[in-house]
Amino acid sequence: MYDYHMHSDFSDDGFVSMEKMIESAICKDILEIAVTDHYDPDYADPEFPFEINFKEYHHKLIEVEKKYHKKIKVLKGIEIGIQDGATLLKCETAVTAFPYDFVLGSFHCAYGQALYVQYFQKRTAENGIADFYIYMLDCLMSYQNFDVLGHFNVIDRYVDYIPDYAPYMEHIEAILKILVQNGKGIEFNTSSFRYGMGNRTTPSKEILSLYKNLGGEIITIGSDAHKPDDVGANYKDAVEIIKSHGFRYLSTFENRKIKFIPLD
Repeated sequence: MYDYHMHSDFSDDGFVSMEKMIESAICKDILEIAVTDHYDPDYADPEFPFEINFKEYHHKLIEVEKKYHKKIKVLKGIEIGIQDGATLLKCETAVTAFPYDFVLGSFHCAYGQALYVQYFQKRTAENGIADFYIYMLDCLMSYQNFDVLGHFNVIDRYVDYIPDYAPYMEHIEAILKILVQNGKGIEFNTSSFRYGMGNRTTPSKEILSLYKNLGGEIITIGSDAHKPDDVGANYKDAVEIIKSHGFRYLSTFENRKIKFIPLD
């Protein structure tokens, strides 16, 4: 088992120590875990700035990597919140300031609004989803200093219903082509099972198929855990879905270099 997305109390929405999260992974026989605490510069909700004390964070990553190296491989990671404009320079500065093993790039805001609280106040589901993928495409045309794009269709968490995706697939295809052409991967984020999204996985199955058909091969599995119980959650479900779409390898990282592990 490999869990490449988890948060500790270094994230504003995390309340459990890094040690407790890692020890949960050890108890579940997980081979590798990536600590990917949030850095979302210019996050749109002032109550959750998602800044991070980098000096303390980097020290802790090195500490736990050494402490647990005989029991589990702990990757030094980070999840950066991508936004346009000057925020991209802050992301670039953070990513290049430390020798991370793995960088997860994610979208939690669009057009200066937090997806979970502000974004849909004046948007319909259809307009909000269309605008989101246009925004994502614009950002990724300028910025690709990450290894894997996290929870691709995270926007689906925040709508009351999932509209027909056909009108948005042109933009989604353009995004996926950027990822494939630049050697970037996508994440299968198992939190969709916890969010009660039913058959709507993250990424959705049509996005997963399109990525594969475009030549995409780089894929990680991440629980997006914020508490020990969720570490490694629904891993087997994720593996079966990934395999059913033609993927034969899972991607792992070290020093931001990729290695492929057979899913079988």
